[in-house]
Amino acid sequence: MGRFELAQKAVALAEKRLPVDYWPEYYDTRTGKFIGKQARMYQTWTIAGFLTSKMLLKDPEMASRLFWEEDYELLDICVCGLSKTGRKSIPLGKGSLQKARVLFDEMPHRNVVTWTAMITGNNSCNHYKSAWNVFPQMLRDGAQPNDFTISAVLKACKGLKALLCGQLAHALAIKVGVQGSSIYVDNALMDMYATCCATMNHAKMVFEDITTKTDVCWTTFITGYTHRGDAYGGLRVFCQMFLEEGALSPFSFSIAARACASIGWCFLGKQVHAAVVKHGFESNLPVKNSILDMYCKCHSVSGAKQLFSEMSHKDTITWNTLIAGFEALDSRVSLCIFSQMVSEGFSPDCFSFTSVLGACANLAVLYCGQQLHGVIVHKGLDNNLEISNALIYMYAKGGNIAYSHKIFSKMPCTNLVSWTSMMIGYGDHGYGKEAVELFDEMVGLGIKPDRMMFMAILSACSHAGLVEEGLRYFRLMTNCYHIAPDIVIYGCVVDLLGRVGKVKEAYQLIESMPFEPDESIWATLLGACKLHKQSRVAKLAALRALDMKPIKAGTYALLSNIYAAEGDWDDFASLKKLRRSIKNKSDSGRSWIELKDQVCSFVVGDRFVSSNKEVCEVLKLLILHIKDVDMDNVHDLEDKNDHLNGS
Repeated sequence: MGRFELAQKAVALAEKRLPVDYWPEYYDTRTGKFIGKQARMYQTWTIAGFLTSKMLLKDPEMASRLFWEEDYELLDICVCGLSKTGRKSIPLGKGSLQKARVLFDEMPHRNVVTWTAMITGNNSCNHYKSAWNVFPQMLRDGAQPNDFTISAVLKACKGLKALLCGQLAHALAIKVGVQGSSIYVDNALMDMYATCCATMNHAKMVFEDITTKTDVCWTTFITGYTHRGDAYGGLRVFCQMFLEEGALSPFSFSIAARACASIGWCFLGKQVHAAVVKHGFESNLPVKNSILDMYCKCHSVSGAKQLFSEMSHKDTITWNTLIAGFEALDSRVSLCIFSQMVSEGFSPDCFSFTSVLGACANLAVLYCGQQLHGVIVHKGLDNNLEISNALIYMYAKGGNIAYSHKIFSKMPCTNLVSWTSMMIGYGDHGYGKEAVELFDEMVGLGIKPDRMMFMAILSACSHAGLVEEGLRYFRLMTNCYHIAPDIVIYGCVVDLLGRVGKVKEAYQLIESMPFEPDESIWATLLGACKLHKQSRVAKLAALRALDMKPIKAGTYALLSNIYAAEGDWDDFASLKKLRRSIKNKSDSGRSWIELKDQVCSFVVGDRFVSSNKEVCEVLKLLILHIKDVDMDNVHDLEDKNDHLNGS
């Protein structure tokens, strides 16, 4: 029997839709959803003709045994793309898709199953245009699409973000009578409209027309809002689901927890957590991981620690969530959690290493980062793109910019994050010329810079005093790449101008901004005025800053110093009094050095540093050396600076 006959037998077997009474509910790792019997039957029925062609071409003898004996377990593995352990099997490659198309074209007679299989197969390889092109061929061939065909076509429309095509498919769904009667079509319609439309109105209309709303309907509708960045909209639908006593699922709770995390709404997040316990989903690990992530992103240290300690079962995602969460909250704790993870027998993955490298960068503990780099090389993960990007950032923050460049230059492939990380490193170390060369090299390779990249190059130019280059990039961003500068970008340009004494130009730029400047913008300008003794502009900026009623203690300190320098002691005293009344206190200056495996931190006025006497003795020696410097040269430099500034 040839491969064509075998394929026919495979499709014929699939058309029987196979007995599904004995198929348990299982977790599909590709979609992250629990697939029930009916959906599983649909997967087998529509994909069998396509995926089995891979086995037919690879091992006809195995295929003949499979379909002649109707080995359902093996068919399930082949069709659903799963191994017996529930993990993904080898994904379908481009070559297999081409061979399947050849087999498809050889078939003299095709039915709805084979057409649907071809559409679904292209979708599975992200070939959405090819999937859409199969659909009109099917209609011209006279095949009548069913609900599974329409849902597959709608997925292709979503992938293409082709609203018009999706509307055509929607019209056909109404014509053949599958909208409102097929859960697959209804969910695919909501998903397509949520992705392709500017608002959720069309998706909402489809949702409201569904007479019996399942948990999948609610989850799809909630996800439509959250994937658009509308966390509040998703949470409103989540609350509506409770009010209407809709069907609950663990996925809806996970999505709601992530929505709370994205907007930092810890109060509602705690309510979601309580509802999880109330409705019996507290043993669901993905749900618990989402709740844990919510506590971390809402900066609830106690909530995250308590939930983590109460979890009887943890996986790598659990540990990664906590490590990444504490990277932002307390990097020292993040390192401790990583050590605990390894000691309890869990194997760190790429996400673990990127987070813990970020913690090392935050603490500037180069020695610890180097140890992690050794482990990464030992595990063979040093060519991973995300890890390489994290290493570039870690070495730059740790003071070893040369090693950052070494890693960057040896990367087999890079992305925009790689270039941005290297750019930030150059900027932090004052290597403005190298940053400019790197940016021009990147553009020459055809890589399109984004807002973050422009922020990095502007900051690098600012630190190096490259005003003309920085202004050129600012114009390039707006005129060539049509990126509208936000308040952070404007802050970079104000800093760029202020560092070289162009405070008047900086003030004019602030006045021309299309939105109101914030406190940090005025603080940047005030710092430049103080540095370059520009009292007139400083007074104007001070008045504008005070009108905003600043909340940062550092802003009041700048204003106080400016008034003191001008001898305006009444305003100085008023500001001092006002500064004491605000809740926010300025952070003391802090510096640290790394000695062996310890980081020693020094704070202004700290009397409890270890080896305090020895430190004080060294400081006395340094002060004596400073006093021995020829102060006349210093005064000459100050006079020249005053002359240049016209004061």
